[in-house]
Amino acid sequence: MSGVRIRHETFQGVFDLVYVGLLTNLLLAVGCLPLVAGLVMTDPSRSWPLLALVAPVCAPALCAAFGVLSAYSAGRSTAVLRTFAHVWRATAGKATAAGALATATTVVLGVDARAAWGRPVGAAAIPVLVVAMVLVASTALLAMVVLAERPTVRLRDALRACLYLAVRRWYLTVASLSVLAVLETLLAARPAVALGLAASPLLYVVWANSRYTLRAALEPGARPASRA
Repeated sequence: MSGVRIRHETFQGVFDLVYVGLLTNLLLAVGCLPLVAGLVMTDPSRSWPLLALVAPVCAPALCAAFGVLSAYSAGRSTAVLRTFAHVWRATAGKATAAGALATATTVVLGVDARAAWGRPVGAAAIPVLVVAMVLVASTALLAMVVLAERPTVRLRDALRACLYLAVRRWYLTVASLSVLAVLETLLAARPAVALGLAASPLLYVVWANSRYTLRAALEPGARPASRA
C-alpha cells in the first residue's frame, strides 16, 4: 500500500507540474499577444519600432508568470489562474512603467550604437553602450521579480536595488540573460514551441537565479552569500 501511495503522489506531482507549466505558458502567451503577433506576422528587423511600442505590455504578464512560479515553488500551489490574475492586476501599472522605461532606454542606446558603428568614436562608445543596455535589461528583469512578490514597493526603490544587485551578482545576471536569449531565439524561430512548452521551464531558471540575486532585498534577515 505504501508503494501505491508513493506512486500516486509521484504521478500527482508530475501532473501538477505539467499543469502549472502549460497553463502558465498559455496565460503568458495571452498576456503578450500583441508582441507575439508582431513577431509572427512581421519581420522583426523591419518592424522593431512597432515591437518596441508593444513590448511594455508584456511586463505585467511576465510579473504574473514569476508570481505563479514563486507560489508553486513555495507551496506547490496549483491555483495558476487566480495567482496570475492577482499578480497581473497588482503589478500592471508599475510593471508597464518599468517595461516602457527599459524599452525606451534600450532603443535610445541601440540607435546611438548603430550611429557610432563604423566611425572612429565607435571603438570607445559601442562597448559602453552595450554594457549600458545589458544593465538596463538585467535591472528591468530583476524588477519584474521584485514586483511579483512586493507589488507595493516604490518603483524607484526597486530599480535602484535591482541595479546594484545585478552588478553585485553579475554571474547570475549573465546566466539569466543567457537563458532569456535562448527563449528569445526560440520564440523568433519556433513561436509555438517557445510559448507552448519552453517558456515556463526557462523562466523558472531565470526566476530562481533572480530570486537568489534578490535574496538580500526580499529577505533582509537572510545571511549574505560568501561570494560577493
